[in-house]
Amino acid sequence: MKEWITGRNPVYETLRAKRRHVFRLMLLRGIKLDGHLPEILKMAKERKLQVLEAQRQQLDAIDSHNQGIALEASEYPYAALEDLFANAQASGEAPFFLLLDLIQDPQNLGSLLRTAELMGVHGVVIPSSQAAQITPGVVHASSGGSEHLLIAQYNLAQAIDRMKQLKDVWVYGLDASPKARPVHQLRLNGGVALVVGNEGEGLRDLVRNKCDELMSLPQFGKLDSLNAAVAGSIALFLARQAREK
Repeated sequence: MKEWITGRNPVYETLRAKRRHVFRLMLLRGIKLDGHLPEILKMAKERKLQVLEAQRQQLDAIDSHNQGIALEASEYPYAALEDLFANAQASGEAPFFLLLDLIQDPQNLGSLLRTAELMGVHGVVIPSSQAAQITPGVVHASSGGSEHLLIAQYNLAQAIDRMKQLKDVWVYGLDASPKARPVHQLRLNGGVALVVGNEGEGLRDLVRNKCDELMSLPQFGKLDSLNAAVAGSIALFLARQAREK
């Protein structure tokens, strides 16, 4: 199947990652060639990609937030769980994974993927149903970060069991329950798999029970919880910070 990727950064990262087949590129007629556009056109030429001029209404019919550019490409290339493990091994670092338990908002998923890519996560696991998948909207929300990540569709409980078989991987579930330990009490500088729960319900019981430890983030205000994407992003940063030390 084919789909349209829109927005300058998402199109740029999709071409740069070279993981999808690409078919044609549409540019707004008269668009100013600044930012990433010269590099996009260079990569398009290298890949012998058809570049077409388009009217505003043509691009708006694809996506109203197109930023004057649209790339027709093959659907997102999901990875196998084994690919994530191989990527971690090839990195020479302790494994670093992100597991998302029924994240349903594409904006939240995109934000988490953008952070995961920036923090050097070796792979992401999402369920294959009942959750947001890697759509063009998610690619846009991740600013193209999804294109550089290995993302597997897999049963989360089974993925956790597989990760526990790896050497020195500890699975931490973000949770606000009394059983959760403050993040400063946990060891985050080794092999880590962070699990972020659904926006409304948090972690499912089966997934929560599979975690080695439950992690809570410090809160100093009056609200009782953080947005799932914000909480996950903070946890990813703290894990990366611990690994750097």
